[in-house]
Amino acid sequence: MNFSFYVKIILRGVGQIMLQENAITGLFFLAGLFYVSIYMGIAALLATIIGTVTAYILKYNKEEIEKGLYGFNAALIGVAVLVFCKPTIISFVVIIIGSIISTFIFHFFLQRKIPVFTFPFVVITWLIVLIFHAFFIQHLNEKIALPNTPSINYLSLAFKGFGQVIFQENMVASILFFVAVFISSPISALYGLVASFIAGVVAFSFSFSIQEINMGLLGYNAVLCAIVFAGKKLHNYLWAFVSILLALLISTLMFTYNITQLTFPFVASTCIILFFKQTIQPKIAKI
Repeated sequence: MNFSFYVKIILRGVGQIMLQENAITGLFFLAGLFYVSIYMGIAALLATIIGTVTAYILKYNKEEIEKGLYGFNAALIGVAVLVFCKPTIISFVVIIIGSIISTFIFHFFLQRKIPVFTFPFVVITWLIVLIFHAFFIQHLNEKIALPNTPSINYLSLAFKGFGQVIFQENMVASILFFVAVFISSPISALYGLVASFIAGVVAFSFSFSIQEINMGLLGYNAVLCAIVFAGKKLHNYLWAFVSILLALLISTLMFTYNITQLTFPFVASTCIILFFKQTIQPKIAKI
């Protein structure tokens, strides 16, 4: 196996952030990250390499490694740390440690065939933020005030739902992420775009902050939910729609209690819907 083979595995690991086993998708994701922040691009790339190499060292299933399954949680951790923390040596050490731990956690669930998606990233990031607040508060980034926008921009929020999956509000990065998914799976990209739009409309009807809606903060979990259930049959549309609404409900509860949501609404909603889907799918599969 040559160098290009391993590069593809790393890029697939980045692409799996939005459930795409596609190296070109991963390359576009990295391009969007580097466009916004060199540090975030480096963090995502480093974390993906660490997570993947850890899986190789521990002799995990090669087919699973080659699909990039041990890279995406680590990649998200890498970006998340630099969203909440300054790009210091301590931050990058934490990224490396978090990436290694994410590999262990994901493997634990994968061996038991439990679909946890980005759950390792969520748990580890919550823990990292708590640790920094307790011991390294000087390394935390200051909270940025939300922009004062008088009305909803439905076009931009639909794309920004893609951007916020990897913590990016930037429109260029958001469009790059959409194109990245479209290259791999056009139907998944379109599902995600519609889901982000629907999430924005529903969130507005429930009086969420216009600033948060415009930034895509209510759309990115919906994007991931829609991608999971994307398909051409009626039941695919139904499962996707229900999972989006459930994710929004969970997001609402987390906002209410001031809990950093990350992709937890997506994970919780998708796991619940998959459980019901497996229970009643045979009865509606012919619709």
